Amino acid sequence: MPTEQEVRTHLQKIAYPGSRHDIVTLGLVSEIGLHGSDVVVHFRPSSASDQVLQHLGGKITAALSALPGVEHVVVHDGRRRLGGGQQRPVAAPAKSPLPGVGKVIAVASGKGGVGKSTVSVNLALALKALGNRVGVLDADVYGPSIPLMMGSEATPRAGDDKKIYPVEKYGISLISMGFFLDDQSPVIWRGPIVMGIIRQFLRDVIWGDLDYLVVDLPPGTGDAVLTLAQEIPLNGGVIVSTPQDVALLDVNRGIAMFKQVHVPIIGIVENMSYYLCPHCGEREEIFGHGGVKKTGLEVLGEIPIVEEIRTGGDEGKPMVLQSPDHAVSRAFHTIANRVMQASPKTLH
Repeated sequence: MPTEQEVRTHLQKIAYPGSRHDIVTLGLVSEIGLHGSDVVVHFRPSSASDQVLQHLGGKITAALSALPGVEHVVVHDGRRRLGGGQQRPVAAPAKSPLPGVGKVIAVASGKGGVGKSTVSVNLALALKALGNRVGVLDADVYGPSIPLMMGSEATPRAGDDKKIYPVEKYGISLISMGFFLDDQSPVIWRGPIVMGIIRQFLRDVIWGDLDYLVVDLPPGTGDAVLTLAQEIPLNGGVIVSTPQDVALLDVNRGIAMFKQVHVPIIGIVENMSYYLCPHCGEREEIFGHGGVKKTGLEVLGEIPIVEEIRTGGDEGKPMVLQSPDHAVSRAFHTIANRVMQASPKTLH
């Protein structure tokens, strides 16, 4: 029988369709199992089409079946068999927690433009104000906004063994693709590369001891959340939405996404819930109000539209930090308290 390294070497000869890179370099192969004369290859979850996955499954089966001593090849993508004969029971690879990190909270939205990153940074700062050690991982590789919102243009410094130290700002540990790109650099990457970056941010960043790691997910239900759910135990998800029905349609997809990857949902935040006039204090429900209650999730908080939220994000001085006594900041503190107080059944 070949060794695991010999199997990986043969898999490196298989190019991903449309890419110059092979499936191992792109990080698509998560685990290789050797059982007697059988080889089991586990694929990481991917947004690739069924046709591409089946094509790769056939390529892997053909390549490994030609190795001396191999009688049986099984290829899996975490949901189904892609190629090979009868499968023998194989334990799924265990997800290992991040060293030193207590709880990982994923902040998601069904669509873009609902203020998910604004909620992420203010939630992180509110958690810190409540006495926690907090980090923020910007998983929105295509549109990273955490550096701007946190007011930092620093470059993460390198540690030993190709590890990375996160940027520190306002007492929060930060990592984002935005720290490695200039403002003019377009991000044109295929899904497997994005998954590899997320995996590196998780495993190669020296997070130290944190009570909470807040992960700002990209909008939608793509590769980032699948990578996170496979790599580490996610302790809970917070969904952000605006009140109007068109946003809530996408929220239901986000709920289904978290359920599919077995992540408990802590609750939902209604952002842009209403407009609060800074002069007369009159409240106007521009986008409707209370729509998120239709989801059946616990409403963690309602964040109004106020100019300070926008200017704080643009200037790198988030609302919770800039105006801690403002009603909006108090609302974020309430959300943070509810995240901390989530029952063990919901947040484990």
